[in-house]
Amino acid sequence: MNKAFTRETDGDDDEGVEPALALPQGTRNYITPGGYKRIKDELDQLLRVERPHLVEVIHWAASNGDRSENGDYIYGKRRLREIDRRIRFLTKRLDLAEVVDPAARRENTDQVFFGATVTLCDEQGEEQTYRIVGVDETDFSRNKISWVSPLARALLKAREGDQVRFQSPAGWREVEVLVVEYVTIEP
Repeated sequence: MNKAFTRETDGDDDEGVEPALALPQGTRNYITPGGYKRIKDELDQLLRVERPHLVEVIHWAASNGDRSENGDYIYGKRRLREIDRRIRFLTKRLDLAEVVDPAARRENTDQVFFGATVTLCDEQGEEQTYRIVGVDETDFSRNKISWVSPLARALLKAREGDQVRFQSPAGWREVEVLVVEYVTIEP
């Protein structure tokens, strides 16, 4: 069969998404205002800049004649499918998002909830600070952990001074909650 009559499948919108970004079944997609803005900005960039520019390139490439050996056309169409898949994914995530501003909802509490910035002391006496954020905002290099991660789940509802035990990839660990803060931080 000629390649012109075959169709590459777009697959499911969540196909190719890192497992860490998958939400547990039946949970809400909590997100901070900064994370919501970052996703909204990416969606706007794709819809208003990248996709229209790519459509122009594909139109130009198609007008050059033979499409079967036209690299600009072939790779442009492939990139267009990737952009459309990302647009569907981001739109779905924004539709499911429940924006929670940690600073507005929790002020004078020493208990850990979504959006908390928590300073911990591990068994070796080392201090580490993590911010509990939404699944789409996770960035371990910046110490932002998902609220569905094992550490965050163990920390939720803990108070300053509590010892918390959780299962890490290296085995069971125990940490002490030193400080709990709620601040609004941009992405």
